[in-house]
Amino acid sequence: MVKPSRSYRVFQGVNGVILTLVVIVTLYPFANIVARSFSSERQIRAGEVTLWPKGFNLTTYKIVFQDSMFWRNYGNTVLYTVVATAVAMILTTCYAYVLSKKHLKGRGVLVGVAVFTMFFTGGLIPNYVLVTSLGLKNSVWAIALPNAISVFNLLVMKAFFESLPTELEEAAQIDGLSTYGILLRIVLPLSKAVVATMVLFYSVSFWNSWFSAFLYMDKSELMPVTVYLRNLISGATTGGNAGAADAQLSQVGANIQAVTIVLTSLPILCVYPFVQRYFVSGVMLGAVKG
Repeated sequence: MVKPSRSYRVFQGVNGVILTLVVIVTLYPFANIVARSFSSERQIRAGEVTLWPKGFNLTTYKIVFQDSMFWRNYGNTVLYTVVATAVAMILTTCYAYVLSKKHLKGRGVLVGVAVFTMFFTGGLIPNYVLVTSLGLKNSVWAIALPNAISVFNLLVMKAFFESLPTELEEAAQIDGLSTYGILLRIVLPLSKAVVATMVLFYSVSFWNSWFSAFLYMDKSELMPVTVYLRNLISGATTGGNAGAADAQLSQVGANIQAVTIVLTSLPILCVYPFVQRYFVSGVMLGAVKG
């Protein structure tokens, strides 16, 4: 076994110190937010809260958890995220698989159309008119369909599919598999890394999204939890969205924002470790020929 040189050991030490500092800088804000969410308003305003709660306080959590509208909106968020992510993955996967075929006629035009939308959009008012005229308002499709395909995700998946050996598909064709059969039984099982990465990207995007629902939903019971918590921060209620909780917000105004961030981030933080092992490999493999 070759003994590492002195310069290499110095490099490892410096690299370890830098990465440790990066981790500390990354984790500190979130740890501070969690501490603030459990702290009293007086200590927060006095700037006494760092990494540990001061004046332990659960009032804000109780206000939010006791409100039935919170749980209804939270259920809406789960529904919207699941449906929108499923729709986005189906459309993105099919589109990317088609674009990965270099023999496809008009392939350049299809790629150009996708890339064009990265730089030019119809604008807010035309989008609103379109969604309204299609009768999609106050439904999950108003959130799922307008944002169904991310061009960045599309190009990453396209590059990944292009990196797969063509011999596998040719062998499957000889065995009698159709195009959909090849995609479902050959390509997708080999693409778990990039699929998991795209699911993570889409689900985080839809989970954190609030503006589409704020724009296309007219009823408070259809809002996602991000809109509910936004209204708590601003101290406003939309059709009774905050319910009885609004009367008590003045008592816990200093840590409302911290509670909001914790509640909206927690589900994603719980899911992320299960897909993290696919994250780096999925992005890197999809970027090999990008």
